[in-house]
Amino acid sequence: MKLGPIHRTMIWAAGLATLVSIGSAPVAHAQAEAYPSRTITLIVPTAPGGTTDIAARMIADPLSKALGQPVIVENRPGGNGTIGTSAVKRAAPDGYTLLVQYSGYQVITPAIVKNLGWDPIKDFAPVANILSAPQLVVVREGLPVKTLPELVAYGKANPGKLSYGSSGNGSLQHVTGEMLELQTGIDMTHVPYKGTGPTITDMLGGNVDLTFGAPPPFMGHIQAGKLRAIAVTGKARLPSLKDVPTAAEAGYPKLDATSWFAMYAPAGTPKPVIDKLTSEIAKVMQTEAFKKKAEEQGAVADYMNPQQLAEFTKAELARWGEVVKTAKIQAD
Repeated sequence: MKLGPIHRTMIWAAGLATLVSIGSAPVAHAQAEAYPSRTITLIVPTAPGGTTDIAARMIADPLSKALGQPVIVENRPGGNGTIGTSAVKRAAPDGYTLLVQYSGYQVITPAIVKNLGWDPIKDFAPVANILSAPQLVVVREGLPVKTLPELVAYGKANPGKLSYGSSGNGSLQHVTGEMLELQTGIDMTHVPYKGTGPTITDMLGGNVDLTFGAPPPFMGHIQAGKLRAIAVTGKARLPSLKDVPTAAEAGYPKLDATSWFAMYAPAGTPKPVIDKLTSEIAKVMQTEAFKKKAEEQGAVADYMNPQQLAEFTKAELARWGEVVKTAKIQAD
């Protein structure tokens, strides 16, 4: 049977499609094998010195060794995390620009700050969760309180006098401060910063009275007696701060706030690239050295794979969105 021009064209097209299909798998595999071939940048949307920064630096060096390419940390603070987060959203989805994100910015800020310019779900591909940590209630050295009940009593005796620092409007510190005010009836002044590092600097200088935050950036100052931890906002005491009671033990069981620090890639990043990243991160986090370093900082090496982190992010968005709504929290 002779084939007409149309039939010959159809057979040729079908053959070409088959070749493309057969060739696509090796190409995807080759992309994964070739990655990375140059420096990877971890964008941190906070100032140096905070837990997000610490989490990024804890993972950067061992990840660099595992991948055979430099992994550098770049701090881009400001705008309630929006400056750094937006930079990663706009980056090429090739695995060379990644976001190490603070949970307060990823799941609380969107409930408080409108028109962020980025979507926590649509604009980012989850890679792995790195650290989780309860917050500490930390006061400056000269403040005459040693317990959470004493802080509340001082606040009631001096309405409007207490000031607390945070990593910005919509941060978990901000929300925790609002929760404390709501649950105790005290009135405090909120002072937003571009990260925990600048907050600590002002606390050491006596310019702000207290803050709330994950333990890592505070540990050295607490051990040196320059800052005082008076409560843990988690469900259990920290092994590294055994004498510091939980908020529940101090009489405030609803003051429960835990932060987490995770890595995301721009949406559209190839799955083989994300798979390679999360696989190597998991190996690093399983080492005793990484676990020990996290514990010394008052945190937990809490790995989640991309699917787990995606589901967790959505659940946390719903949870904290409800907290913000119930407490009527607004950006200052």
